[in-house]
Amino acid sequence: MEKKFRKMNLDERLEELRSKIALTEAEVSAIKNPLAVTKFEDLSRMIENAIGVYPIPLGIATNFVINSKKYLIPMATEEPSVIAAASYAAKLAGLNGGFSCKMDKSIMRGQIQIISVKNMHVAQENISENREDLLKTANANARTIKAIDIKTKVLHDKNFSFGDPMLVVEVIIDTKNAMGANAVNSMCELLAPKIERITQGKAVLKILSNYATERIATCETTIRKRDLGGDQTVDRMLHGFAFAYLDPYRAVTHNKGIMNGIDAVALATGQDFRAIEAAAHAYASRDGNYRPLSTFYKDTNGDLACKIEIPLAVGTVGGIASVYPMAKIGLKTLQASSAQELGMIIVAVGLAQNIAALRALADEGIQKGHMKLHSRNIAISAGATGPLIDLVAEKMSNQSNISIENARRILDEA
Repeated sequence: MEKKFRKMNLDERLEELRSKIALTEAEVSAIKNPLAVTKFEDLSRMIENAIGVYPIPLGIATNFVINSKKYLIPMATEEPSVIAAASYAAKLAGLNGGFSCKMDKSIMRGQIQIISVKNMHVAQENISENREDLLKTANANARTIKAIDIKTKVLHDKNFSFGDPMLVVEVIIDTKNAMGANAVNSMCELLAPKIERITQGKAVLKILSNYATERIATCETTIRKRDLGGDQTVDRMLHGFAFAYLDPYRAVTHNKGIMNGIDAVALATGQDFRAIEAAAHAYASRDGNYRPLSTFYKDTNGDLACKIEIPLAVGTVGGIASVYPMAKIGLKTLQASSAQELGMIIVAVGLAQNIAALRALADEGIQKGHMKLHSRNIAISAGATGPLIDLVAEKMSNQSNISIENARRILDEA
């Protein structure tokens, strides 16, 4: 881009998007006014007791090169500095080749809870013997999404008030380019009566697991020390990572920064960001302690090697991604051809967000850049409008006094 995206006005930014991804006039209009393409009748079908929409700012993260491909990445977030930070870290990564990402196949699991089983061993054997028939039943109404395996496990804790052993039958399902929640739940409910007969038990819960451990996204990049500011900055960032690794109080905030990026892209593309959050935090605790989702270390050149690994259940078809106009535009902006590509994009943004936050914390502190961007919100809260917003924000930043009182004083003097 000859002119930096952040320095363009709205029309210039939308024209840039049109030139890159062929947005239609209708899609441009939808970005400017989402209500114009969102009928109230559609909202009422999506949620109960609908009264309207709650717009969240939608922006574009730039500079991303993922697996040698350039991306413009839509991010929906209300928090200042998130998009700027992701774009900054992507620029640093791009100086050394960008991000390298991988994504597992779209494997999910559904769980059928069986209680009142008289003989667990016999029940498990019967499930194993009827595996092919159960898979045939699960796939009876399937088109592309397929159940590929059946597993069992017994859960029992004598200290629990409902302490009787339970059998859990797990259906392993390839959801292809869908996130797959509805398909997995439907398969579980379809299988439950047959499993009850086979096990001589009673089915209670029939539901997918959002802990998508067979759907792992990984991303790596190396930031050269000279691009970060030298050896001292690298060392300070590594000290910051060590803090997060050893202390769960710090690790939670460390991972929150990662999710700032992941959730923003997920929301902009119609993904279930609550499910993504739940799986991520469970994965962070997989060794019995809550840990960072990312890893940082110094390579043989003294540069900062960065890696992230996270379960990520996302989809480019089905659900809201297929029916909500703004989600469709988000996916079109990314031009992701599959759920795997979408997952790799999202995990790269999470790592970029983390790199930028860790660098800021290890250098000038997180508040300097964040509050500089937040100063515009303070100016608006104080009553600034039009050109006065940037004027008040700039003066507050220069004075290192970003507060509602100072904003009002500057306005009175303007």
